[in-house]
Amino acid sequence: HPHPPTWHDFHGFPAPLYAVDYPAPGEPALAARIASVLEKAGLPATLDPERPRDHGVWVPLSLMYPDADIPVLQLSLPTAFGPTLQTRIGQALGALRKEGFLLVGSGSITHNLGELDWRAGPEVVEPWARAFRDWIVERLQADDEAALHDYRQRAPQARRAHPRDEHLLPLFFARGAGGRFGVAHQGFTLGALGMDIYRFD
Repeated sequence: HPHPPTWHDFHGFPAPLYAVDYPAPGEPALAARIASVLEKAGLPATLDPERPRDHGVWVPLSLMYPDADIPVLQLSLPTAFGPTLQTRIGQALGALRKEGFLLVGSGSITHNLGELDWRAGPEVVEPWARAFRDWIVERLQADDEAALHDYRQRAPQARRAHPRDEHLLPLFFARGAGGRFGVAHQGFTLGALGMDIYRFD
């Protein structure tokens, strides 16, 4: 879609979030090219010219590029594709970085809305959330792909940190697309919602 609408695909959050509009242009030709790259890598891709831009796109980009003056392409990662296939998607698209494209995996290092404390300040961090985050960071620093891909079984409090996978899977895409791991920011909000930012240079 050359001008995707903004989709507020969540419920129960503060009213100002529902007024956000992020009008960055799309780029249909690039979307077709990316679909072709994925198909050549044996990863089926479907173009959806009607899909609006969900909060996984406009929340981070409205902070990074508040003027919405760069073309943006949203790639929805199938949740049926576990960590290994998400990594393959990143590897297939990683070469685009050499052409100046920025690949962003948008999710959350912990994401269990039922465990949030809506009155907690930034100094409050649930021990289980910190334990999970710290394990992930240690495994990323060690480049331990086997452990990361088996995080459901190996990481402390994995099911509590992520009742479902979809908010962690973009991490594997980003790791596949990039290289050396680094931490740009770490923090929690509402007691248990991870707000970390990682780089893969």
